[in-house]
Amino acid sequence: MIWEMEIERLGAGNSAEIMKFSGRGTVWSFTIIPRAGYAPEGFEFLAPYAVALVRLEEGPLVTAMLTDVNLTDIEIGMEVEMVIRKKRDLGDRGLLLYGYSFRPPIPELP
Repeated sequence: MIWEMEIERLGAGNSAEIMKFSGRGTVWSFTIIPRAGYAPEGFEFLAPYAVALVRLEEGPLVTAMLTDVNLTDIEIGMEVEMVIRKKRDLGDRGLLLYGYSFRPPIPELP
């Protein structure tokens, strides 16, 4: 499955431009959040996890969590694809927050 991302960018004169991206890219840089004490508030339950700069096929860099991958297998230059994942559970308010992450691509069936 391929997700399309739309990003609004302000150009010269503050005119907005909508850009579409394939959701595919490569890991440009990454770090591991090893335990809850290093995670931002509300994300402690996800530790350990990886956060990466992903260079999209179309050129821009985006920051995102990496998912569905063993932390020891992450490498610079690794191909990834965008997926939607649960980020936070605000149970006291009955809200689940979802956002994009990246994972290694799943091979297509023949």
